[in-house]
Amino acid sequence: MVEYFRIGALVVVALLTLDAHAQAPYPTRPVRLIVPSSPGGGTDIIARILGPKLSERLGQPVVIENRAGAGTMIGGEVVAKAAPDGYTLLMGISTLATNAAIYRKVPYNALTDFAPITLVLSAPNVLVVHPSLPVRNVKELIWFSQARPGEINYASAGVGTNPHLCMELLLSMAKLKMVHIPYKGSGPALVDAIAGQVATMMATMLSGVPHVRAGRLRGLGVTSTQRSAAARDLPPIADAVPGYEAVQWYGALAPANTPKEIVARLNRELVAILQSAEIKERFAADGGDAVSTTPEEFARYIKSETDKWARVVRTAGIKPE
Repeated sequence: MVEYFRIGALVVVALLTLDAHAQAPYPTRPVRLIVPSSPGGGTDIIARILGPKLSERLGQPVVIENRAGAGTMIGGEVVAKAAPDGYTLLMGISTLATNAAIYRKVPYNALTDFAPITLVLSAPNVLVVHPSLPVRNVKELIWFSQARPGEINYASAGVGTNPHLCMELLLSMAKLKMVHIPYKGSGPALVDAIAGQVATMMATMLSGVPHVRAGRLRGLGVTSTQRSAAARDLPPIADAVPGYEAVQWYGALAPANTPKEIVARLNRELVAILQSAEIKERFAADGGDAVSTTPEEFARYIKSETDKWARVVRTAGIKPE
């Protein structure tokens, strides 16, 4: 009989312990933040800036884990298939909205397999031309190109990359015809733009603006709807082409079906971090703008971006790989 009581008591203690764990506030262990690109890239830098801040606010370590490859799809798949418990998050990038149009097989549905938390950062590109091109602003480039359809070439970091699609959107909206010269990365493309081998390209603020300042390239405009803190002298392309906007964006996401209270907690903590002067200044120094949204606003933004870039890909005649 005593033995039965002892076993019963152990069972009760075990159940109470399980219940206590079940009721423990999130998080109770380290959180993984998956970066779908290599160490040192823009997405990785953003994650490593935010990770320690988020760790402080959550009271648990935030471990950055790089899972690069397949156009950021490997890292995205890891999170899409992870347990929806808030312990595996994704530092997503705007390829979430473009991969479905660029690739035939994407191992997740960006609109249904994630729980958006908040946008984190918006980074415009800068439209640059070689100084030998006789244009001083976007309108002059449009007039110059319209008079020479198919004669002006432009570089990109590769087919379907953000700089490529940014330029294709401009060509579509301005009704221009240029020749696309794809490179294996933005570095080689920029080298040939500086050398005058290509006439124009979209460059990141971080890589392009220093060459504009040095006179090696001429900056015509930025791809955001507002001037960038990193180059306030450059007007938005939208001033010449109303409605134009094409930014590289980053945001935090969890697996679909993550409890709403966990998503709300993560949103609250990240928004507080993103609204701090320290983070705003840090991101501005790299040519980006710290932004924050509600989960619902971020979900709507991903949908609108997915629809927009699918149209751009169709108009440009880009064939899915």
